Amino acid sequence: MSTVRSKYKKVDDRGSPNPNVPTTVHRAQTMQDRTNGNPIVYVVDDDPHVQEGLQSLFQSIGLRSQAYGSTAAFLAAKRLDEVSCLVLDIRLPGLSGLDFQTELSRTQTNIPIIFITGHGDIPMTVKAMKGGAVEFLAKPVRDQDLLDAVRIALDRDLARREVASKSGGLRERYDALSMRERQVMNLVCAGKMNKQTAAEIGISEITVKVHRAHLMQKMGANTLVELVRMADFLEVSIAK
Repeated sequence: MSTVRSKYKKVDDRGSPNPNVPTTVHRAQTMQDRTNGNPIVYVVDDDPHVQEGLQSLFQSIGLRSQAYGSTAAFLAAKRLDEVSCLVLDIRLPGLSGLDFQTELSRTQTNIPIIFITGHGDIPMTVKAMKGGAVEFLAKPVRDQDLLDAVRIALDRDLARREVASKSGGLRERYDALSMRERQVMNLVCAGKMNKQTAAEIGISEITVKVHRAHLMQKMGANTLVELVRMADFLEVSIAK
């Protein structure tokens, strides 16, 4: 299996071309179609060779990328507001990768992160994943592992942006819900069945169904999944 320091080829587990497996180029094109454009992968690593290898890999499948040698350089750069993800080294000059993840979260900078490191351990991995990282990969990174993680990260950023794009008036629509409708929304988004919701609130199951239909209509949600995403975006407290 090739790594980011070598030219990428799509191979099966035996190391030979597999015509039955979708090519990485095809996956990248599909990714671009879903994002309505060409997403970008940001790389922050202080090793120029790693930067070059990663950018070469992404270029080989048609993905744009931009590399930086430090978190300070990344923050100083002017970036467009577009579908993106961040491939971030753990050990960096200045802020470490993990500290930078914490800082991005504190400033509510939403960008999916994929950590890469040659010096990782279990506590680092746990901290990174609890902080919302998409993946934690050890160097030398296998091309396919990294590309799979990038695909997941870009999909995640796209999904977040889709919810945000529908958020015009979302807070106003939520505020327009009755107190009972908010209660039902809270419980439904927590995965409660109509019968469970009815028992917890103290109303009939039929009444729950009526409230559920009304709040879905008021919120403009076509599916439960969409309603849950709206609740996440609004940071609505979900019942446990």
